[in-house]
Amino acid sequence: MKQCVLALIIAIGSMNFAFADKAVMKPYQSGDWSSLVKSANGAPMAIHFWGVTCPSCVKEMPLWGNFLKGNQNAKVIFIQVDDVTSENMQKMLNKAGLDYANNYYVAGPFDERLRYEIDPKWHGETPTTILIDKNGKPSRKSGLIDFRKLQSALNGGA
Repeated sequence: MKQCVLALIIAIGSMNFAFADKAVMKPYQSGDWSSLVKSANGAPMAIHFWGVTCPSCVKEMPLWGNFLKGNQNAKVIFIQVDDVTSENMQKMLNKAGLDYANNYYVAGPFDERLRYEIDPKWHGETPTTILIDKNGKPSRKSGLIDFRKLQSALNGGA
């Protein structure tokens, strides 16, 4: 009996371990923007666009991981925009500590129509963070983010 219980515990532990090392990446495509914004349900939210091949993103993503560790209730969505393999995305997310964050990847080409739907004035540069305030009003910040300002914005501040 003890051996059966021990085998069951080992099997369950192995199953959890198998799931623990893989980020869940959801596809993002044209038409998804409004539903992502609505998912905030009246709370401030950040939507961060990044790329595996973006040197600034490589530098910044671990900072996002640290930010979320200290702000676990913050609503943040990450959207990867490069045409790279899922393994490359996964590796960068794992290294940054973002494997359990709300992660998306652009399922088709990151073209003008897709960017226009998000922000007509945005040219697609990464990293870019779009803050959605509690009233649903977006504001875009291209380049590296100031995490103190982000924390204030997500807590309902300016």
